[in-house]
Amino acid sequence: MQRYVARANIDHYIGLLNGNDLPPHNRDTILKLLIAEEDTLSHDLEHLEFAESRAASGRQRLNHLMRLRSDFAPGTTERAQADRTVVNFEELQALLDDLCHRLRDQVNARHLQPPHPTRGFTTA
Repeated sequence: MQRYVARANIDHYIGLLNGNDLPPHNRDTILKLLIAEEDTLSHDLEHLEFAESRAASGRQRLNHLMRLRSDFAPGTTERAQADRTVVNFEELQALLDDLCHRLRDQVNARHLQPPHPTRGFTTA
């Protein structure tokens, strides 16, 4: 259940951060909440796959926004808003990519550790 709640919270925070009308103070607070929620996940392959899927979706959104931004003429109000939106998405994407790297390192480290000598064995 805790895993489900953590993932739902992460998706909710990402959704909020994807909005255009979020004041900088609230954005900072939600970023902190997102990072804290990510840290509550145990670090296994399933969570890595979850994080990688969110990061891949984020990259697609960012690329789409960058293409849309190029349709606006430089110096216009619309272009300035698009620039701010792209910067916000780039910051979020960097956070998601960092999470993937940290989880990947932790999963790889766990697979490289030798098994504990008493785990899996019972004494009679």
